[in-house]
Amino acid sequence: MSNQVIFYIMGGAGAAFVMIILFYVLLSKNMQKSEYKKIQQLQQGTKERRFSTEVLFQKLYLTYIKIPFIKRYALKIRRRLEIINIEDEYSTRKGTARILTKTLVIIVPIIVLTLIVTSGNYLLMTILLLFEVFMLDSFIDGAVDKIDNKILKQQIDFFSEIRHAYHEFNMVEEAIYQVSQDDEKEISRQGEKIYEILISNDPEMELEKYYDIAPNSFLKEFAGVSYLTKEFGDRKVNGASLYLKNVNNITQEMQLEILKRDKLNYVFQSLSLISIAPVLLLEPLKGWAVSNFSFTANWYNGKAGLIVQILILIITFVSYLLVRKLKDNGSTAMDTKNTENPWQEKLYKHKLIKKVIDLFIPKKGTKEYRKVQKLLKDSASPQKMEWLYVNRVTVSIVTFFASIIIFTQLHAVAINYIYTEPTTDYNIIGRIIGKR
Repeated sequence: MSNQVIFYIMGGAGAAFVMIILFYVLLSKNMQKSEYKKIQQLQQGTKERRFSTEVLFQKLYLTYIKIPFIKRYALKIRRRLEIINIEDEYSTRKGTARILTKTLVIIVPIIVLTLIVTSGNYLLMTILLLFEVFMLDSFIDGAVDKIDNKILKQQIDFFSEIRHAYHEFNMVEEAIYQVSQDDEKEISRQGEKIYEILISNDPEMELEKYYDIAPNSFLKEFAGVSYLTKEFGDRKVNGASLYLKNVNNITQEMQLEILKRDKLNYVFQSLSLISIAPVLLLEPLKGWAVSNFSFTANWYNGKAGLIVQILILIITFVSYLLVRKLKDNGSTAMDTKNTENPWQEKLYKHKLIKKVIDLFIPKKGTKEYRKVQKLLKDSASPQKMEWLYVNRVTVSIVTFFASIIIFTQLHAVAINYIYTEPTTDYNIIGRIIGKR
């Protein structure tokens, strides 16, 4: 290849490079003048330049629902927040992730510390881990109850503004719409939902649906009163609006409910954790008693000591459940179980299990069948007859095997105690250490 050809190639490449630069400059100017510039400006206003907790909680939620043990708690929180955040998936996920993250930040270090400290004592490790699972439930329920109490307190101001707006517009739906424009408050979503019900084509049907998902009974009453006022008009009673009088009555009931909840929170403050304290003191008390009164080692290491410790565990667990039940203030959706396809239904669909369960279910039309069916209706239980007997059979099987394991362990403890326990050489008060 001659030098002249090389010069032509280099000149052509240089000219092409210059043309590309000119084309890029012209294209950039045209884009600056077009709609593309406006789109860029809009995107710059929506991009997050710094670290965003909003995005972090959304990503954490997607992670939590993939972890088996944590998924149960995530769905439990979600079902309760779904009622508060009506049709707001973003806020529901964000609230679920925030509550669960705060709880795990407290619980996980405690669990790790427990595993390290009690590595050689499996009984104490089991007791502490069980205690920490109870703590997890308490923290989660307490966090959601705070949100529910916050909404209840917001309803006081919400109804107060409703009264002023009703005086101004003299129309129920317009008053609710005007007051519900504050997007920063959780109660505004409920107000928007009630407004949509009132202006819908079939408000009565929509109202019935809302009764099933309302966070508390006061919003149900308010929605019902608003619907009746819109449909049949307002009346004057002693010169005052009947609608506003009903709203005042609901407000007074809410104030009493807030006082009741505050009193319950004060009375039962930390009582759930205190109810589990006896379990935590089992091992320390045992160590103190054996070190100071050596004859108690025979009792603790024998069958009687193991039975008493098991009874203390059972009594403590029952006490904890009773305290939780007494502390229940009737807040949002305490029953968060899946009632459409629970584990009982999944088991009952299995052919072999179905045949076994059907052997225990009384025949339709019999006295026993009518009796059980009446009890389910009277208790307003969502369970089916088949689910009830799946529970009964499951509890019976679990109790049977648990009893066998306990009795076998007690027998092994008794045999081991007879073979390994040395001849007793103790005094009632203790031992004398050292020489005279």
